[in-house]
Amino acid sequence: MKPDVKAFFDEATNTISYVVRDPNGKAAAIIDSVLDFDYASGRTDTRSADEIIEYVKAEGLDPVWILETHVHADHLSAAPYLQERLGGRIGIGENIRIVQDTFGKVFNEGTEFQRDGSQFDQLFKEGDSFHIGQLRGDVLHTPGHTPACLTYVIGDAAFVGDTLFMPDFGTARCDFPGGSSETMYESVQKILALPDETRIFVGHDYKAPGREDYAWETTVGEQKAKNVHVGAGRSKEEFVKMRDERDATLNMPKLIIPSLQVNMRAGQMPPPDDQGDVFLKVPVNKI
Repeated sequence: MKPDVKAFFDEATNTISYVVRDPNGKAAAIIDSVLDFDYASGRTDTRSADEIIEYVKAEGLDPVWILETHVHADHLSAAPYLQERLGGRIGIGENIRIVQDTFGKVFNEGTEFQRDGSQFDQLFKEGDSFHIGQLRGDVLHTPGHTPACLTYVIGDAAFVGDTLFMPDFGTARCDFPGGSSETMYESVQKILALPDETRIFVGHDYKAPGREDYAWETTVGEQKAKNVHVGAGRSKEEFVKMRDERDATLNMPKLIIPSLQVNMRAGQMPPPDDQGDVFLKVPVNKI
């Protein structure tokens, strides 16, 4: 079955969020939502999420799932805001527990921060399936960028998060804690084993040199033939060398510190203090 897919591009973070709907009904899923955040002022805004809400309500959709492909390091998730207004269950990969344990220590969260994934409604593992109305979704565990990365294969469409970018941009970095270029290569091969006509929807686009427009949809066949990092039969050894050398030159994402603290909590802010104020921590020389 071919799901209807509506993309929402957030230029501030180069993130694409998706509403995926059953073409024969009103059931839908929202994938990788964005909560707008101005780091300089510490203020949040819901304009990106409100655009999704407006679309969902205008179409009369019933979002049964609010899905995260992984714990994002470049934007805050709007999952709780969307759930409060639209319903749906929040899902992520079961290895969120590894991410929570790693960054719970980095941010010195203490014992009150639960590291069991209980902040989410559903923890998916390899081989799990779920439904969006009559649409079946299947879960591929595709780590490498992070330990908890998933690809959601829904009908003829695969939502790959940060594992693959557009063919002219390649793949995601693998140098975050728990990341691995070798693991990434194996995960990419799992995605490329899907039928060539499978539509691939990426989590970010940064416009590769020479391309004027943002893009987010490609196919397995196109990735196999043209991806500048893994296409045309590039070997694992070649990929690992390229990816590790490239990652060593990259700066950290500008929103990594607030994003990790919020997203490992399923999009919730850290608990307020006795005065009701919320604070985010900045670990020094830790990331």
